[in-house]
Amino acid sequence: MQQQEAAKNTDFLAETKNYLIDLFNNPETVLPIIKGLLMAILIYWIGKKVARGLSNMSSKAISRTQGDQILSNFVSKMVYYLLLTLVIITALTQLGFQTTSLIAVIGAAGLAIGLALKDSLANFAAGIMLVMFRPFKIGDFVDVADVSGTVKEIKLFSSYLRSTDNKNLIIPNSQIINDVIVNYSAKDTRRIDLVIGVSYDDDIKTAQKIMEDTLAKHDKVLTDPEPKVMLNELGGSSVNFNVRPWVNSEDYWPVRAALLEQLKYNIEAGGCSFPYPQQDVHLYKQGS
Repeated sequence: MQQQEAAKNTDFLAETKNYLIDLFNNPETVLPIIKGLLMAILIYWIGKKVARGLSNMSSKAISRTQGDQILSNFVSKMVYYLLLTLVIITALTQLGFQTTSLIAVIGAAGLAIGLALKDSLANFAAGIMLVMFRPFKIGDFVDVADVSGTVKEIKLFSSYLRSTDNKNLIIPNSQIINDVIVNYSAKDTRRIDLVIGVSYDDDIKTAQKIMEDTLAKHDKVLTDPEPKVMLNELGGSSVNFNVRPWVNSEDYWPVRAALLEQLKYNIEAGGCSFPYPQQDVHLYKQGS
């Protein structure tokens, strides 16, 4: 058996040697092959540099006009890989490949891969929409896909958020684009919505005046738009007011906490009270 294998290997080497000798003895056969190979290498080398240069140019152009790093990186990569694909196809034509059949094979392979990776492609398409329409940007605080956090990175297949308790949240882009997106950082100002209840025994004008004065004295409550204190409802155990001051978006949580503390202190110091939920129970004695 070993002798037969050795004989086969010897025959293969001999045939290869004879083929190469015949090839190099016929310059009219070898020269076109060498020329095509050199042209293919030259096209690929130059084309790759051109693709990289145009990619960098597109990135810089978008950065100057849009100032958006996400869109800049995305367009840069897309330009590079599209141009590189064209360069490779052009180089292969110099080696004698039929580009028509090659494109057909690539298309068939792309269709098969697309069917196998439909979920990933859905995330990819959603990533493109997020980059193009930009419902949020890096550093925004958002509610997406039932989670909240600060946007740290937007990639083609998923987005990365940082939660308020310092957790990394990785969310598929398709879940983001198919759900409601709440961007708390989209505007410079936000309104704080508080509901403050006082006792039925309190004078509502006095209570309202205390709340208005509390808002007016806080240095981070904006005067435009003007803060509002309005009677909301006569609840089961309290008279409820809507307290709605406006603040800069970055001051929202500190001001909200400070106002709750000051409102409780000022309302109680002004002679009003916060009632506990209560029910009146009436007992009737039935006749014997």
